[in-house]
Amino acid sequence: MDSSQLLKGVLDLAVLAVLSERDGYGYDVVRRLRDAGLEDVGDASVYGTLRRLFKAGALNSYVVASDEGPHRKYYGLNDAGRDMLGSQAKTWNSFAATMASLLKEGHA
Repeated sequence: MDSSQLLKGVLDLAVLAVLSERDGYGYDVVRRLRDAGLEDVGDASVYGTLRRLFKAGALNSYVVASDEGPHRKYYGLNDAGRDMLGSQAKTWNSFAATMASLLKEGHA
């Protein structure tokens, strides 16, 4: 199975989950997703997801000066983002339970 297709379907949820722990800038979010086990996540996909979620009103953003280079744009969940996370997590958990049940029944 092509994991990149699965990742596309859950990248919004994964990004929201990472940001629910603490705010982060683009590459920080990429690194945290990879550290969590999503090694194949692409930088451009995450940056695009952050921009799309921000435009959709799910994220706040602010700029922080950096001693290591250019200023960093941080993203964090707002109330709409927390609501989106809750809704998407519920959908994912239901889907994952259904798949686990199907696979447990000997269909794997």
